[in-house]
Amino acid sequence: MKRSICLGMIFLFGLAGIGCAQQPTAAPEAPQVSEPAAPAVEVPAKTVLVLDDFEGEVAAGPQGTVDAGTGNGSSLVVSGDKEIRQSGEQSLKLEYDAVAGGYMWAARGYGLDVKTAARWLKAPEDIKWEDYGAISFYMFGSGTGAQMAFDIKDAGKEMFRFMVKDDFAGWKLIVCPLDQFFPRGDWQPQDANANATLDFPVRSFQFEVIAVAKGALRIDRVALEPLN
Repeated sequence: MKRSICLGMIFLFGLAGIGCAQQPTAAPEAPQVSEPAAPAVEVPAKTVLVLDDFEGEVAAGPQGTVDAGTGNGSSLVVSGDKEIRQSGEQSLKLEYDAVAGGYMWAARGYGLDVKTAARWLKAPEDIKWEDYGAISFYMFGSGTGAQMAFDIKDAGKEMFRFMVKDDFAGWKLIVCPLDQFFPRGDWQPQDANANATLDFPVRSFQFEVIAVAKGALRIDRVALEPLN
């Protein structure tokens, strides 16, 4: 009897050992390798493009650097102002007397009667106009309430206008979105392609104080503002 019990216990312990021997050992997990982060791509900052800073000689006349004129009794004196300036050595000074029925203009750029007024810092054909959404300039106001037209002439010689009011004092940046210019209704060049569409490149700009008004304005740093 004792022998049977001993044999049975040996048999059971043997089975237990076999069961333990058959259990597989779990393989160690492979370490996770993270992929390297992609290098950051630097986007160049958008900057303004200065068209005209009015440095150097500033004078009207057939051989001058500003295409300027008046009619029907209005008067305009164009000069450089070294005392009141926003940047550089001087600003463009416009001393005006705009009478009822009169008109005036002071223009810079290309395709004008005064060829020597083509003084932009970059030619119109070399500008990527699709990168810009506005034209800006600094204006030194006197708070007179005078209305000033800022006109641009497009590739088809059509004139477009943006209105500015002198209702502030000191220097102020005037930003004129290109999509807010409207075709001039009072006058267009006879050879203009008057299609009411601003065709690029823009070739010139001009300032005109609207009657009735008398005083002086300073303009500085005309530039193109990048799209947002």
